[in-house]
Amino acid sequence: MPPSAPLAPHASPLLPRTLFGRTAALLLAAFAVLLAATLAVVWSKVIEPLAWRTADNLAGRMVLAAQTWVELPPDTRPDFELELSLHHGLELGAVRDRLPQALAGGYFDRLVARALSQRLRSRIVLKQGPDPDWAWAELTVGEHLLRVGFLRERYALTAPWEAAAVLLTGALALLVLALAMVRQTSLRLQALARLAQTVGEGRLPARLPETGAEELRQLTQAFNRMAGAVQALLENRTTLLAGISHDLKTPLTRMRLALAMLEGKVEDAQIKRLEAEIDEMLKLIDDMLAFARSLQAEAPQVVDLTGLIETQVTKARAQGEVDWQKPGPCPWPVAPAALSRIVGNLLDNALRYGAGQAVTVELTCSEAEARVRVLDRGPGIPVEAREAVFRPFYRLESSRSRDSGGSGLGLAIARQLADAHGWRIELADRPGGGLIAALVLPAGASSPGSGTPSPRASTGSSNG
Repeated sequence: MPPSAPLAPHASPLLPRTLFGRTAALLLAAFAVLLAATLAVVWSKVIEPLAWRTADNLAGRMVLAAQTWVELPPDTRPDFELELSLHHGLELGAVRDRLPQALAGGYFDRLVARALSQRLRSRIVLKQGPDPDWAWAELTVGEHLLRVGFLRERYALTAPWEAAAVLLTGALALLVLALAMVRQTSLRLQALARLAQTVGEGRLPARLPETGAEELRQLTQAFNRMAGAVQALLENRTTLLAGISHDLKTPLTRMRLALAMLEGKVEDAQIKRLEAEIDEMLKLIDDMLAFARSLQAEAPQVVDLTGLIETQVTKARAQGEVDWQKPGPCPWPVAPAALSRIVGNLLDNALRYGAGQAVTVELTCSEAEARVRVLDRGPGIPVEAREAVFRPFYRLESSRSRDSGGSGLGLAIARQLADAHGWRIELADRPGGGLIAALVLPAGASSPGSGTPSPRASTGSSNG
């Protein structure tokens, strides 16, 4: 079974990796551009003209009040000043000295100062008085220095800003709603991806609820049908191979019995050759059955990897020399039968194609992963063929022939078992010649629904 496809190497590093992240980034960018454009239009076409008109009207009222005050008889001026204060929010009076401090006002205050300067054709600066809520302008009208003040809160423009706040709130609400819908779709797709991986590993996942939008519902229905069909196909394959095995083993057993009865009547060398052929056929049948059953789930349990690997090393030493320095204990949650089969196949592969030299086995454990390495001194595997060797019955004709006795299923079985349990097998060149086959067991990887605990940290290695 091929490994899961890696992420596209040409993906832009500036874009988020997930569908939700990319959609959220796109929506946020579109929202920012739209909001900036909207605020620019509202500012230039509504707020700025309205603020200038309000400031200019206030400036005209202040200049008119000052001119009217100058033209009134002195005894009526107090009444006029009172009228301005009560009904117009303006304070007016003659002064001798100017205020020393300029007003550090806002945008509207600057507009009023500019409008006064244009009307009087001289530079007017608003001044700061004792009360910070008031702004003052000192106007010279005739022979009089008049100080005119206005209540800033009364004349400041606020209504357009409230409208902008309403617009911003509505836009944010729409953005949050859109992100929530995208998030829901993203979660559904993530669930489909996880279950697709489960189907790819040969296990039947739980059916997804066929709810939601019509498109998602149709996709979920198609996925559920596909998962059931794949599981049925795998079961039929196992049943078919089991039946073939039974049908083949019976005549092979009869042939072996017939050969035993021929002893003394036929040359012993010829009988031995026929027996070797029968043994090879039986071995091939057993390997095909193991390949067909390799996807069946096995409940994991915490075992000592050191002891498990040592058992496989002891068995492998019957075939050739194996260097193994026993490390410390390495408890790890695994499926023992699957792990034993993978390590055994890797050792068998290394001994068969290791050019008759010793094979080295190493085990290292850490918090993140456990790693089993099998190192040989054989011809190795070219980089371009390192994925193909995991296909059933694939052979490297330049270095491995049928006469060597392999069925072509060892690595295929190892890969299927590793994929089914969330492990991975890595192939690399060995310095000085040969191949390194590494089985990597990430922390937390196990069969679905096992609920196995995290491994206890321990570290060990053999001499490489």
